[in-house]
Amino acid sequence: MPLAQIVLLAHAVLALMTALHALLYKRDPRAAFGWIGVCLVLPLLGPLLYVLFGLNRARGRAQRLGAGRFSIGYERGQAPKVDGATEGSSVAGYRNLARVGQALSRHELSHNNQVETLINGDQAYPAMLAAIEEAQSHILLSTYLLDNDKTGQQFARALSAAEKRGVVVNVLLDGFGDWYSRPRASRRLRRSGIQVARFLPPRLLPPSLSINMRNHQKNLVIDDRVGFTGGMNIGDRHCLDLVHNSRPTQDLHFRIVGPVVTQMRSEFLRLWQFSTGQTDAPPELPAAEAGDLACRALADGPDEDLDKLTVLLCAALAEARRSVRIMTPYFLPPRELVAAMQAAAIRGVEITLVLPESNNLPYVHWATRNMLWEVLLHGVRVVYQPPPFNHAKLLVIDHDYSLVGSANWDPRSLRLNFELQLEIYGRSFAKSLIRYIDQAADRGREVTLEEVDQRSLPVRARDAVCWLFTPYL
Repeated sequence: MPLAQIVLLAHAVLALMTALHALLYKRDPRAAFGWIGVCLVLPLLGPLLYVLFGLNRARGRAQRLGAGRFSIGYERGQAPKVDGATEGSSVAGYRNLARVGQALSRHELSHNNQVETLINGDQAYPAMLAAIEEAQSHILLSTYLLDNDKTGQQFARALSAAEKRGVVVNVLLDGFGDWYSRPRASRRLRRSGIQVARFLPPRLLPPSLSINMRNHQKNLVIDDRVGFTGGMNIGDRHCLDLVHNSRPTQDLHFRIVGPVVTQMRSEFLRLWQFSTGQTDAPPELPAAEAGDLACRALADGPDEDLDKLTVLLCAALAEARRSVRIMTPYFLPPRELVAAMQAAAIRGVEITLVLPESNNLPYVHWATRNMLWEVLLHGVRVVYQPPPFNHAKLLVIDHDYSLVGSANWDPRSLRLNFELQLEIYGRSFAKSLIRYIDQAADRGREVTLEEVDQRSLPVRARDAVCWLFTPYL
């Protein structure tokens, strides 16, 4: 049989198989239609692209490890209760939102927590390193990037020193993010005797082609007494006071003390088991009670947690009465979030959306400009903050509810990545984030509907082309 006929026959079989898979398992008809077209039209390349980028291996693997389908925390007609500890607190005014969070999360609302805001690596890294140096039982660290620079080497030395003095050190690195630095952080840490796992590492032998699903969580738990989470990776770029920083990147991280740290521990161990198959864990230590904040951890990912964060964000926007403040580096929300923002603005809620004017991913910035008119048209205030690039991801509802963590408002975070968020009920903490967001907005400039509409035709075309690839930006 001629080679051309063999290729044609192979494509016909593979194209039909992958197109049928997309038809049966893609929930968005636009995504299903697009993938079917790619599989059928591009000889061999189409099916290969679908295998690389279209398959959701994470959900099947999670189910094999004992996880179930998407579930909520109560049966129909049996709404979860918000306990008496909420009386007189910020939670009392947002009972419906608290119920949604409880239904979506694996965790109860936790009281008596303290959350400290750390600005940039200049504040965050010294606090994290100090906590590592004080560890006595175990250190659990999950991060997307651990750069091989001055900061990354500081963390590697601190983790190695902890391991040498008998502390259990488990480090989970994203399998794709691990390739960002040379030498790879995983190799450097293993040479120090540290237990390191890589999350869905892409490799040819044995085959592992999960390129598109990444562990984006930033989660550090030490002795179950103190935890750190937020949007910050580990590297020099976040140290704005560092001389010769060629890629200065603003961000916020958070130091947490209180019972919610055990929820962060639980979420780390889920992904550790997912990546290693290991079910053993360090001994759970009693958590401290250190403040008056009510908190809850919520995970989102393409496994049984799919769409939970999107549902929570829609619920938070629906509960807003006076104001909504959003800060995110990447803004390409799904239709339901755009509609929720529009509905809140029409109700008279003041919505401020703060985006970076200079983005580290210019094509995301261009795609965002293609859809900004949809929120501007309904009165959402959009502000571009000046450089350096701000990587923080923040949501504040009125003056009482905050959501912080690793997730951006884009399809990669809301559909493809494994993310970790922290709900925080408390007026004093919310006000501190409001000050940070408002100061950034005051330094920036407002984007108008007229500005967006007056883009030249070539610019509009470029922005629209980038927008077409929104699901994978």
